[in-house]
Amino acid sequence: MANTVQFDLVSPERKLASVAATEVQIPGAEGDLTAMQGHSPLITTLRPGVLKAVSATGTQAYAVTGGFAEITAGSVSVLAEQAIPVAEATPAVLDALIADAKKRAETATDKAAADKFAADMVALKAAVGA
Repeated sequence: MANTVQFDLVSPERKLASVAATEVQIPGAEGDLTAMQGHSPLITTLRPGVLKAVSATGTQAYAVTGGFAEITAGSVSVLAEQAIPVAEATPAVLDALIADAKKRAETATDKAAADKFAADMVALKAAVGA
């Protein structure tokens, strides 16, 4: 298919996606962005959010907790700390991730960053409708 980028999403547990996508919507740490064919090279960190890959077979959505995305003119590679298909992001799974984030915030040396991460996790839960 013309005007696509090779999209790959991997987490420490598994490879979640490898498709030719027309666009990839990324929850970047500095703000949301959409990568398409011909994008300028970029490496960005991810914040907790919903990552979407649009392809000829439809849109695949994943809940990610953080990580990195490397974008080139012809590919988007995402290395996620944790990633699960939105369909698997049950309230129980997300509540466990939120509880873990809040627990880590209690002992974090960078309290502001840890509190923001916990708030982003709560927003992720709302974004997936869980």
